[in-house]
Amino acid sequence: MGQRSARVTAAKPSESFKRLSIEALSAEQTWMPTFGVQGLDVSSHQGILDWQYQWNLGARFAYVKATEGNYYKNPYYSSQYQGARNVGMIRGAYHFAIPNWSSGADQARYFVQNGGGWSADGYTMPPVLDFEFNPYEGETINGFYFGNTCYNMSPAQLTSWVRDFGSTVRSMTGRLPVIYTNTSWWNQCLGNPAGFGDYPLWVASYPPSPTNNAGPVPTASWSNYSIWQYSSKGPLAGDSNVWNGDLAALKRFAGNFTVSTSGAIGSAWIAAGGANGLYGNATSNETCTSTYCVQTFERRAAFWTAAQGVKTVFIPGAIGQTWLAAGGTSSSWGHALDNEKCAANYCYQVFQTRTAYWTAANGVQTIFTPGAIGQAWLAAGGTGSDWGLPTSNERCIGNYCLQEFQRRTAYWTAEQWVKTIYTPGAIGSVWRAQGGTSSTWGMPTSNETCSSAVFCYQNFQYRRATWTPTAGVTVS
Repeated sequence: MGQRSARVTAAKPSESFKRLSIEALSAEQTWMPTFGVQGLDVSSHQGILDWQYQWNLGARFAYVKATEGNYYKNPYYSSQYQGARNVGMIRGAYHFAIPNWSSGADQARYFVQNGGGWSADGYTMPPVLDFEFNPYEGETINGFYFGNTCYNMSPAQLTSWVRDFGSTVRSMTGRLPVIYTNTSWWNQCLGNPAGFGDYPLWVASYPPSPTNNAGPVPTASWSNYSIWQYSSKGPLAGDSNVWNGDLAALKRFAGNFTVSTSGAIGSAWIAAGGANGLYGNATSNETCTSTYCVQTFERRAAFWTAAQGVKTVFIPGAIGQTWLAAGGTSSSWGHALDNEKCAANYCYQVFQTRTAYWTAANGVQTIFTPGAIGQAWLAAGGTGSDWGLPTSNERCIGNYCLQEFQRRTAYWTAEQWVKTIYTPGAIGSVWRAQGGTSSTWGMPTSNETCSSAVFCYQNFQYRRATWTPTAGVTVS
């Protein structure tokens, strides 16, 4: 990006840029990052393009320069924009900012009125603000002095200009623009301001050799990027880029999903880094029932309740994947009441009707907390009790239900309610060796009782087990 416009320089684009030949491409950079979705951005310098060839190279999205300042419109915009779409690409428009020329609102209106609009058709990318090095640094053209690399503007003035542009674009299109920039320039000229996390980030960084590392981003507003421009010398026409996700995520990015930044979920999303943070881009709009609101993102499902505030489920994680497989919010789990937490060797998360635990040994197991076994486990002290974590899910067979824990197996029947076997103990160990529930003992009908350190007993359906230090376990 950043090619000088013919209007300002009072010169026509060179004819050598009118068509980018295959020979020219082969002489330039050939490597691509090995992740994401490839795309390109072009301006009048690329002129008439062979879009099918770009598609064959792997490009699936394109951004086309529409305007610069409030004085220039790309004469090739329509043919480039439609050409990208004709071969199946998702495409969008970008505006090159000259912030000391006119206000952000003025240039936003000029941009939207001359190609920078957005529609929820599924193949239009959100508009882009190209905010970067001054291409006319130190020059006076037609009596106008363009200033230094920061346009002779202070960090506060440039920050305010971006907000003015962004809010105007949003009011006209319904979408905040993507911010295209270079990290070093943004930090130098704007002072790395906070508060832009709800704007998707397109970062420009050209590594000298093949890599998947885009380098640093402006950390006060972003923790990651949506698009990385990794080369201005091929392999694609114009500038070569990669979308930081898969094609499905790119299509969602082009979809009609918005985040209400004034709401609780939107505020939490911004605090977590916005589109480039922990949540990612929205994959649905926010919806509310009488008791909670929910919105899904690429990496999180966010829930708000008056009692708990905003809690999220980490969708790519083991607990999140199990929750989704069970039916998500519509499942017997319900929505999240807390965020996922991890201890030394396990992670857990509390939902409306289940608490889910993950361990490397047992994967994800849940406790149905309103149920009889779940209530007994909670009454015993939950994770901190001698039951420990669940090592299986609760299952019901005929007239009883059971669930294994690290140190107990719990049984429920209508007659006996919940009884447990302390599996590491002497009686529990022999019961397991005999075949457990399938043995001639059957299931427990009482909990283990010890009258002193020298005598313990437990009743089962068909046996009574007794333990003493001298005789060990005997049954009758």
